[in-house]
Order: sequence, then C-alpha cells, then structure tokens
Amino acid sequence: MKAVLMRVTEATVTVDGEIVGAITAPVTGGLLALVGVHREDTEEDVDTMVRKIAELRILDGEVNVVDARAPVLLVSQFTLQGRTAKGRRPSWTDAAPGEVAQPRFEEVAAGLRSRGLEVETGRFGALMKVASVNDGPFTVLVDTR
Repeated sequence: MKAVLMRVTEATVTVDGEIVGAITAPVTGGLLALVGVHREDTEEDVDTMVRKIAELRILDGEVNVVDARAPVLLVSQFTLQGRTAKGRRPSWTDAAPGEVAQPRFEEVAAGLRSRGLEVETGRFGALMKVASVNDGPFTVLVDTR
C-alpha cells in the first residue's frame, strides 16, 4: 500500500459537480491522503498504513493527527501503484482490482475512525476532482512494502 500524505489547511473532493468529501483543518493542519492499494496488500499493510497516517509527526509543531485531533481526507488512487521504470506508459499490474482495493481502502478509513478521527473520503472508482490548500507545502510518501 502506498500513500501520499499532504499537510493541508483545507481539501475537497468533487464528483459530478457535487462535493462528496471536505475537510477544514485547525491551526496545526490536517491531512489529504491519496492511497493506492497493491494487489498483494494484507491486513498488516492496512494496520501499518492506519498507524502511519495517524501517528506520523508531520503536522505543524511536529504533532500527529491523533494528538492534534486533525481531520483526514482519504482519496483512493490506484495510479500510485503504477510502475514507470520501463517504456513510456505506466504499468498498472501492481494495482489491486476494485473488488480487492475497495474493501482495503475502507478498512483504512475504518481504522482511522476507530481512533476517534474525523475522516472524509472521496468516492471509490469515480472520476474525482481533488482540490487542496497545501500547508508548507509538506508532503510525505508512505509505502508499507
């Protein structure tokens, strides 16, 4: 599982002109998390991703999402699993198919919510427009493999 974590002051996801997920962060910031599920991801990968999103000390003042009670906007993004080492066209063979990826993605959201966090999401499989006001900018890549 891979994620791009961006510290933001606000972020939204729009599908067909409708805002389906939105966060506005406190002074310390919140996170926009783009999450890509690998075809071989397990419960252990889900647990690791939840822990990283919740506990990495990347918000303003070196606090984590849990301590800051900061919101998280999760957006599924299979393209994070694209391989670009060869040729001019990314290979998507490492990305989990939707019937595998969607439950794993939802497990990440549930795991964050179980920690008492405010979690908004995009719409799985939809063409989404993601807007954010990045804070810093501060961006971190997380890979559970």
